[in-house]
Amino acid sequence: MEVSIEHQGEATIVLPIGDVDLSNSRDLQNHLRQEMSRKPGLLVVDLEKVSYMDSSGVATLVEAMQIARKQATRLVLCELNDKVRAIFEIARLDRVFTIVGSRSDALAA
Repeated sequence: MEVSIEHQGEATIVLPIGDVDLSNSRDLQNHLRQEMSRKPGLLVVDLEKVSYMDSSGVATLVEAMQIARKQATRLVLCELNDKVRAIFEIARLDRVFTIVGSRSDALAA
């Protein structure tokens, strides 16, 4: 898995590429923690290039959401494919996270 980071004004966009599972969720966690330490106004996690995510990936995003809430950073997920979205819906996390369809929607959130 690779992780690409972009900065647009007050927004930080994190773009993981590949599967997010037990073997590499720690990499995503480290990137998210590093970006959160900069206290962006908005953190967008663009999941367009994530074809699979297991519970360790979800736990990584839950941790990021908890950090975001503590420091008043808005956290938005976007571009979830049907498989990844289903994981969030089954766990009812779609009611906890802000999830939008596109990156432009996330940046406008």
